[in-house]
This record gives sequence, C-alpha cells and structure tokens, in this order.
Amino acid sequence: MIHMDNKKTKKIIKEKYSPTLNTIKMVEKALQEMPDSVIKVSELKRLLPKQINHNTLKNILEYLQESNKIFIGVKGIVWIHNDSLKLRKAIEDAKKNGRIL
Repeated sequence: MIHMDNKKTKKIIKEKYSPTLNTIKMVEKALQEMPDSVIKVSELKRLLPKQINHNTLKNILEYLQESNKIFIGVKGIVWIHNDSLKLRKAIEDAKKNGRIL
C-alpha cells in the first residue's frame, strides 16, 4: 500500500477535479442569488442548474473562500463579496479621514 501525505493527496484531488470557468461562474451566481443568507453544501447542490461532482464543488468553494467571496462557517456558506462602488468609495473616504485604521 502506498502512503501519500495530505498535501500530495490534496494536489491530486485538485488536479483531478479542476472546475471549468463556466462551472465556477455557475456556483458563484447560485451563491449570489441564494434565497437565504446562509446555505448548506447539500442545499447549494440542489440549487445548481446542473449536477456537479462533490470534489469539484469543494475545490470551487475553497477557491471562493481564498478569494474572500464566501465565508464557510458551522451553519453553512455565506456570500460576503460586495462589489458596490458606493461601498468601496465610502471605505476609501473613511480611510482617508482616519475613521478606519
């Protein structure tokens, strides 16, 4: 029996279940438009217009979390990315005025 350490196993899984850009966009859209503010992975799978491999979905969710678009907590997944220009401007103004460190 060949033993692989966790890092090698993760790399193999990521390579084998690499999502396409269209699949990533499909998951992003579903999360942005989800009816509730928190969703479980099983609910997300039902919400998606097409079936997706579980490991592929896990890789997409890991990518979205690393890019600060989602937060994965005990209760589920929350979409946290906000691309509002008004919000960005308000944050920049607050930084300039010393209201945000």
